[in-house]
Amino acid sequence: MIITSKDNPTIKTAHALLTQSRQRKKLGQTVLEGTHLIDAYLNANLLPKNIIVSESGLQNDEIVVLLNRLEKLNRLESIKTLTISDNLYKEIRTLGESLPMMAIIDTPNLPLNQVINTDCLIINGVQDNGNLGTLLRTASAIGFSTVICTTGTAQAYNPKTLRAGMGANFSLNIYENVSLDEIFDFVKVPMFATSSHTDKIIYEQNLTKPLALIMGHEGQGVQAELLDKCQKIALPQPNGQESLNVGVAGSVCLYEILRQRMYL
Repeated sequence: MIITSKDNPTIKTAHALLTQSRQRKKLGQTVLEGTHLIDAYLNANLLPKNIIVSESGLQNDEIVVLLNRLEKLNRLESIKTLTISDNLYKEIRTLGESLPMMAIIDTPNLPLNQVINTDCLIINGVQDNGNLGTLLRTASAIGFSTVICTTGTAQAYNPKTLRAGMGANFSLNIYENVSLDEIFDFVKVPMFATSSHTDKIIYEQNLTKPLALIMGHEGQGVQAELLDKCQKIALPQPNGQESLNVGVAGSVCLYEILRQRMYL
């Protein structure tokens, strides 16, 4: 059966999840657009709630492989699969010209209620989904497994963040909407934060022990209350630019941590 109406309940839900942060919070769900994210989700041994594919997508080899894979998984757990018209898919998608397949998934809701004594990335008020996704992707790449997003940070499971992260979310424990008090209560490793008000260059610091790296808002940086609890570090900028993009700066810091531990 080919669905053509936007009034179909699953289609209405998918469209709302793609476009409304309020609905993502209310339903505790989000949407993965495109085959790459769905493949990464399955590789993490996770199962979607629903699959939506366009009529023409059924002829695509990459989509067929994923559908066959899902069919095998479906023997163990019910995954509802809908085929919709090409026009309807174009009407609800947000990704543009990509392979026409999407999945509705449940989003994790992890409470920060245990001591963190291993490496973690704390993201304090980053607003841009692309920057957030870049930080998640880099943290996963260097081997961090814990990310803490403070209240006021962009949604880690916003479809735009998910696309920028390229599947990194599924290899991380991501705590969202965490208060500063919760960080002070549970994060028990030294905290380092980038700041323009220090001359302590990151390359001169010992980053070989477990730590928390804190990256702040694109404009205001790390909140003062949190910054006061941190060892402040800076990236050298001999050409005099005001600051680096937070996604770039965070990636440089994370790879300096990796370098000190593996390549000295």
